[in-house]
Parts: sequence; C-alpha cells; structure tokens
Amino acid sequence: MNPQVDYYLAEGCGRCPLYQTPDCKVHTWRDILHALREVVQHEKITEEYKWSQPCYTLDGANLFIVTAFKNYAAIAFFKGSLFEDPHQLLIAPGEHSRHGRQLRFTSLEQVNDHKDQILFFVLESIRVQEAGLEVPPATSDHELPQELTEMFQSDPAFAQAFFALTPGRQRGYIIYFSQAKQPKTRVSRIEKYRALIFSGMGMHDEYKKSQKKNL
Repeated sequence: MNPQVDYYLAEGCGRCPLYQTPDCKVHTWRDILHALREVVQHEKITEEYKWSQPCYTLDGANLFIVTAFKNYAAIAFFKGSLFEDPHQLLIAPGEHSRHGRQLRFTSLEQVNDHKDQILFFVLESIRVQEAGLEVPPATSDHELPQELTEMFQSDPAFAQAFFALTPGRQRGYIIYFSQAKQPKTRVSRIEKYRALIFSGMGMHDEYKKSQKKNL
C-alpha cells in the first residue's frame, strides 16, 4: 500500500483550510475510508496518490478514487457511466456529469453490506479500461466555461468535487466564472474558489454563515 495514502488518512487531504483539523472531511469519514481502501485492493490495480487523494490505476490509467465529501465518503469511478449496473447503485455526482459515477457511504455497515457490489464495480473499472472503452464526446460542454472544462480534464478530483455540489451551487459558480470576459480572469476566479468547492460549499455560503452568527 502507498505510504502517501497512509499520511492522507492520518492527516487529511490538504485541499482546503480544514487540513489537519478535526473538521477535515477525511477525519469525519476516516473509518469508512480505511474500510474502502481494504476492499478495493486488487492485484491488477496500483494504489497511487493524486490530487491529494487515493487514486487507483491500471497501467497508469486512472480508474477511481476513494475520497471524502462533506456528507459522505465515496468511491468515484472515472468511467462509471460505461459500467454494467443492474441494481442502479451508481450515482451521478451532478446534473452536468457525463461519465463520473459514485458509490456513497455514511456508515461502516454500508461498506460491509456492499462488499460484493464494491468488488463488482472495481472489476467493471478494470474491464472497461482493458477493453479500451471511452466515454462519448460531450454534447453540452458549451454550458461550462472552457477554462473550467480544461481544469476538470487535468484534475478529475476537482471535477468530482464540483459535480457533487448541489445544482444551485454549480449554477452559481458557472455563471460567475462565465461572466469574466478575459480567459485569465476566468482562470483566476476558478482558482480563487477551488478550496471552497473542495469543501462542498457554494460561493456565498461563508457569507451566509457569518450573517447567521451576527443575528
């Protein structure tokens, strides 16, 4: 197993200001993450550490990540839309998701009860990759700023975090990023809100929190 993943489970991911604090999402779901890590091990798969998260690969190709969100821990499959899913267990992270799919967990009991299904989808990820299957081209990428789409392509973990937001939060970010006329301004806006997106928060959530405290 990868020692960087050991560190991640002990200290957190470092993608937001909650790193190494009790409020870090990794600490919230640590027991579940440990259990998922054990279940997904496979002789064909390599455990790596990418985008500050455990990432599992086959001959260098990304298959899935084991990660923590605000309200659940998850296995996020990069090509999940291509999987056989007879019991409809896979969840699309958001309304704009094309191919990423998740298995979500909020208790150890769920992990233990679904070990067979988890292994099935791990094997599906291997099958899809070895078969050379690719996700069909997007038909609605024009709804997203090009700079945001490019960041999703270079950082799939960021895409998973974005599409795990509520539809309203996604729309708020898309509108704000798109309003900038210059590409460099759009990039700057996206970078400014990366940590907040990884925290599962919308643009105005922190302000709303501060207002409630002042009431």
